[in-house]
Amino acid sequence: MQSPEARTAETPTQIYLALAAFADEVVGTLARLFAYVGALVLFAILGLAALGQLPDLRDDEPASKPGWSVADRSHPAFALSRLDSSEKTATYTILRHPEGGRKDVMRWPSEADRPLAQLDIYREGGEFDVARPAAADLAVQMGLDADTPLEQAGLIDTKFGPVVLFRPTGTAKAACLGYLKRSEEPALQISGFSCQGDTLPARRAAIACTLNRLTLLTSGNEPKLAELFAHAELKRRGCEPQGSSQGTSDWLLGAANAQLRGAL
Repeated sequence: MQSPEARTAETPTQIYLALAAFADEVVGTLARLFAYVGALVLFAILGLAALGQLPDLRDDEPASKPGWSVADRSHPAFALSRLDSSEKTATYTILRHPEGGRKDVMRWPSEADRPLAQLDIYREGGEFDVARPAAADLAVQMGLDADTPLEQAGLIDTKFGPVVLFRPTGTAKAACLGYLKRSEEPALQISGFSCQGDTLPARRAAIACTLNRLTLLTSGNEPKLAELFAHAELKRRGCEPQGSSQGTSDWLLGAANAQLRGAL
């Protein structure tokens, strides 16, 4: 049996051991807590670093954004009336954009597998950029580099009114000619190029003939498009040879109207 003095001496020792065990437990808990927080911070840093790379990855993949695609199930909306039964048939491609735009593209091949002429009818949708120059894509349509400079090469008179002609800057007069006509209402753009004819007057006449023969097959839900073509048909001309008694359908662009603008 322990004496009172022994029990009194043992009590502080037990208290000390209990406090030491408690302190060890607290230190161990704090150490585990710091390790846990440190791991969270590390994961957060790695996550932020990964997120910081996402914009660069998106910039490297512009093709992932939806763009123009071939609409195989859509029906042609335009046609050209034939001059004779021997005329070559054009290829007809319809392109659609997710934001509502539609392009009807007709191409006439040549013997060298290079397009002899092309006609694009572009009905604008939400993808249309009003700040982009109207003739920005014309060089590409003509099979040239996108940055090829173009100069105006006169005007032609068509059933749609005056149409501006373009050619690569500094080229010979017999170069292929591009053309462009814009309409604000309805939102429509007619453009293309032609290499038909051996002289500049002959190529201007070929473009005028093409546009005068352009007809509307169906307007869909666009009554203003139907109205536009109905009014144009009232001004339709035949395809007369250059220099015939019917007169010429083209004239050179003068300095006074070199910056001609206007709706279709």
